[in-house]
Amino acid sequence: MSSPNRRRFITQTAAAGTAPLIIGTKSSAKVKGANDRLRIAIAGLNGRGGSHIGGFGGMSGVEIAYVADPDARAREKGLNGVRSRGHKNCKAVVDIREALEDPDVDAISVATPNHWHSLMTIWAAQAGKHVYVEKPMSHDVEEGRVAVAAQKKYGVVIQHGTQRRSSSQIAGLHEMIKEGTWGKLKIAYGYCCKPRGGIGNKGASSPPENLDWNIWKGPAVIDDFHGNYVHYNWHWFWKTGNGDLNNQGTHQLDVARWAINDDQTHPVRVMAIGGRFQWNDQGETPNTMFGLAQYPNGQYCFFNVRNVNHKGYLRQVKNEYYFEDGGRIMSDTNPHYYKPGSDKGEKIKVKEGKVTPGGNWGSFVAACRANNPEMANGDVLDAHYGCVLGHLMNNSYRLGKKVPFNKKAASFGDNKDAAEHFGTLHDIMEKGVGVKPGENYVVGPWLTFDPKTERHTGEFAAEANALLKDPNNKGFQVPEASKV
Repeated sequence: MSSPNRRRFITQTAAAGTAPLIIGTKSSAKVKGANDRLRIAIAGLNGRGGSHIGGFGGMSGVEIAYVADPDARAREKGLNGVRSRGHKNCKAVVDIREALEDPDVDAISVATPNHWHSLMTIWAAQAGKHVYVEKPMSHDVEEGRVAVAAQKKYGVVIQHGTQRRSSSQIAGLHEMIKEGTWGKLKIAYGYCCKPRGGIGNKGASSPPENLDWNIWKGPAVIDDFHGNYVHYNWHWFWKTGNGDLNNQGTHQLDVARWAINDDQTHPVRVMAIGGRFQWNDQGETPNTMFGLAQYPNGQYCFFNVRNVNHKGYLRQVKNEYYFEDGGRIMSDTNPHYYKPGSDKGEKIKVKEGKVTPGGNWGSFVAACRANNPEMANGDVLDAHYGCVLGHLMNNSYRLGKKVPFNKKAASFGDNKDAAEHFGTLHDIMEKGVGVKPGENYVVGPWLTFDPKTERHTGEFAAEANALLKDPNNKGFQVPEASKV
């Protein structure tokens, strides 16, 4: 274990923005028997962090050894919660690197804001620690690529916090789809339609005394603190979050991509249309979006974000599947098959698909004990491919131009399916939400993407490639994939 002086050095240099990376080896991760303690550090104690404490805290043979958070109040609350579950020796630290320096720590669990997810994952892999990382694994395309490289080099388990990957029912449904049970899949469709509200406007101010602002920012280049960053509304700013598309929507995006043929990695064409309607706040990400992505084999992923609350709001957090002959499956969790032209669904008897048992927490622990990355339900590649799908849609939106609010605002070419589904969303916004003429959609361009190089080509390539990697603060740089 590192000396107290060494740990103080790590913390002090982190505050100065000059902390070194922690380098381990591929053999650093240890195989654990059923009777061995698996020692875990949990980073990020607001929001999902509480779920991580609850998930790992009650598991036999698992010890929560550290909790880490730049907010002193969150640290105290998290530490008390952990110790109340019997983990009396748990330590609370500001900087996760102190836990990574401990050779007896086997894994970390990352529940921080999005802009920290990949860097902590990479650091942990370099230190020979397994990683459970909340969705989305990456805040941008390039850092996800680096996380993949780090896993490959150091051989640790990386499991993504997309819990539906642990569902044997969804796995079985997708196996049946890929076997051609209902013909060829044409469109895998995801919805993230949860009612939310505006966040208002908060001016620049000094960070609260209980918050280590330098550590909270970490890799994110942010000029000034304002109160909407902590502790949830960071989701709605591009430097820290990814909007609901890659927040809640990451789950449904991942399920949609999971249904696409296994030989498909990234899409080759992507576009999005949407807006931030009614709220008149300082949030940057859209509260309404329709995105679509075309894969090399011609299959599509569609996605629908609709957060603006209104009377008669239809909450939809689900997936649908459309087949080339007109048949469809309208739910991933209660699947019924609708024959072409029929409005009457037939319940599907789904076979049990292949997953590591134990749910999202238990499967991760089992994979760590076996030191077997292939056991992860939602491994680093699945995480990367799913997150990139959302990043590309978001980037199209970010490069978009304002167009008057109307049903034909988007350019879908001869894609009648896209026009139909966007039309449904538009009708809801017009008739339900009450968006009126005079307001605008943001219409993103069609972006062309090379799945092998993970770079854009063709029109808008320069602008789109500039969004593939965020700038980072000194001392918190995500390394290049070749140098991980």
